[in-house]
Parts: sequence; structure tokens; C-alpha cells
Amino acid sequence: MVLHGKELWRKYLPQGSTVTYDVGLQGSTIVNSMLAKKQHIGYIGDLPAIIATTKDSVADVRIVGVSGVAYDQCNILLARKDAPEFKSADEAAEWLSGKQMAVPKGTCSDIFARTVFERANVKPAAYLNQNVEVITSGFRAGKLDGAAIWEPVAARLVEEGLARRISSGVDYGLKDSSYIVMSAELINQRPDVVKGWLNAELDAQQFLAEPANAAEVIKLVMTQTTGFPEKSLWSALYATYPKEQGGTNPRMELPFAFTPEVMSLIKKGTDFLYSIKGIGTPELRSEAVMPQFAEAVLKDRKLNSPVGAVPALPGSAYHGK
Repeated sequence: MVLHGKELWRKYLPQGSTVTYDVGLQGSTIVNSMLAKKQHIGYIGDLPAIIATTKDSVADVRIVGVSGVAYDQCNILLARKDAPEFKSADEAAEWLSGKQMAVPKGTCSDIFARTVFERANVKPAAYLNQNVEVITSGFRAGKLDGAAIWEPVAARLVEEGLARRISSGVDYGLKDSSYIVMSAELINQRPDVVKGWLNAELDAQQFLAEPANAAEVIKLVMTQTTGFPEKSLWSALYATYPKEQGGTNPRMELPFAFTPEVMSLIKKGTDFLYSIKGIGTPELRSEAVMPQFAEAVLKDRKLNSPVGAVPALPGSAYHGK
């Protein structure tokens, strides 16, 4: 949204280039557009990105950049608003034993919730496959005890008083990640566009990492988003949460390139998808991840990974509505 709102691509793409943006509310929507060859570039979470690269018989999609790594952008556990105050993440997980739990299955939140329950030896009475809208209405109607969901939905549910945040990936050493995918057709025909786009992405990540830009970032997001109060968007990216709720600082790391940690996260996601029959191969093909473009951009600009991090800010730093 920073790259789009500030039109940072104009500095790097060939003169006369145009960019058309479409919003996909979840990764599968973007993957389907990529596979239908309606889109050349997509920003998606780890599991959809991995899935996209395995559909090469339909369309050839590659992972070319890293848009973020975090403990609590996707790995967030919520409980109903009247849940007890918990002293630890383990106590919170144990409370969900025998209760109604929901998660959009096959997503980063799903792998997080399954890992938490396995480690805590907890089994909810129901582990429901629900999308964001159904989870929201479930909390509102008092039909759900807990859910695992991503930002900014988690922050909106908390801000609206429908749910309470009870833990995050930091409590279990679990990170989530998101990526930039591109069509092999674009990569092969216009490597200059690939490199230009990633240069603009690097500018956007550096802008995002500067605390002084927080207010402008949220304004850029507000102009491109509907259905989210400004405060919940700010909280999703910048809020400092208590340690008892899985608070972490920084809120997001920006490696940009495919570090060993990033590659291990992709491997973990691949293993999970294969285990639930989400993909038909235990290993990605060698060309599925193409790190060379991001590496070349960093080398040209004499930078190293990470290129920045989004810090957790105190509530006093918010001056919006």
C-alpha cells in the first residue's frame, strides 16, 4: 500500500509503464488471478505463495521477494471478550480445550493454531473452518470461544470489543511470512521490470520501517481500504501489546531477501501443506523461489538484509481519529 499510494514504481519502471491494482481479500483469490494470467504480480502470505508455485501445469508462478516476517501479523490467538485473564500463553491455550474454535483452514493462522494446540496437548470441541466474516459474526453472536486470525482483522476485533488477544507466535517462537510472487512470463520477458519493481518495494519497506512515517502510512492504507477504523489499522502494524497478550517488538521484520530463516519458513510451510494434502509434492521445484533479483537489488544499492523493521510504538504515538 505504501508502494501503491506513493507510486514508488514510477521511479524504477520503464517510462510509459502503467500499473493496475486489484484487491484480493485473501491469498487464494490472488493465486486464482495469477493462475488465470489476469495478474503478473501478487502480494500473498506464505502458504498461498507456496501453493501458487506448484500449479505450473496451469500457470508458472515464482516467488521473487519477501514482503515481511513477523511473530504476530498472522499468528494471533483471540478469545471471546469475557474470557478469563490468563497468566501465560499455555494457560490461554488450555482454556480453549473443549471449546468452540475457528480458523480459516489452509492459512498461516491455521498452521499456527494447530502447532499451539499440539504443543499444549489441547483439543477444542470444534475446530471450525470459517472465513473472516463468519469469525467476526461468531464472536459478535457469542458462538465462538476462540479464533486464530491475521492482522488487521485481529486488531479490529479487539478494538470493537468483540474479542481479546491472548497470545501470538512470539510465545511459541513461531514466525509467519509473506511474499511477492510474479509470473514466469513476466520474469522471462521483462527482467528489467522485475528488478525495477523490487527496487520500488525496497523503498516502500524502508519508508515503512521509519517510525516518523507511521501517520502517513496509515493515511495511505485508509485511502485503499474499507471497513477498518483508522485506530485498528494503526494498532495492527504499530501497537505495543502487553507481554501477556503475545506483545513483541519489532512488530515486523523486513529481510527483503531470502535469508536462511526465510527459506526455513518456506520449507515449514511446504511440509505443512503436504501433510494436509494441500499440495501434491513434498518439495518445491528448484526454480519455485528465485532469490537472485532481490540479491541483485541489495548489491546494487550496497545494502544488506534486513533492510529495516517496523517498531512497536506506544499508544501516545497515535494521533488519529
